[in-house]
Amino acid sequence: MTQITIIDRHGDRRDIEAKDGERLMFVMRDDHGLPVEGSCGGCMACGTCHVFVDLDWMAVLPPREDDEEALLDSLHSSDDRRSRLSCQITVSPRLAGLTVTLAPEE
Repeated sequence: MTQITIIDRHGDRRDIEAKDGERLMFVMRDDHGLPVEGSCGGCMACGTCHVFVDLDWMAVLPPREDDEEALLDSLHSSDDRRSRLSCQITVSPRLAGLTVTLAPEE
């Protein structure tokens, strides 16, 4: 299990335990009841799992693939420096302490 900090849309911080190997979207939504829609089921087709990753952590994550980049570019709230789709973040021990903020709903 890896501890990750989530900042919700109201600015409240919540430390969660995430099972290694799981996609962050499913951990936030299914395991912890956070308001992450993920309507496409993690196929990079909707953007409803958009999060902002703290800048210090962006270099730790694998780079965005072209499909993720294209979807993020279509979102109004996207930030080139820190936007990610949480369905594309796989929890691992190297992410212990990761902090993400839920992006505004679009």
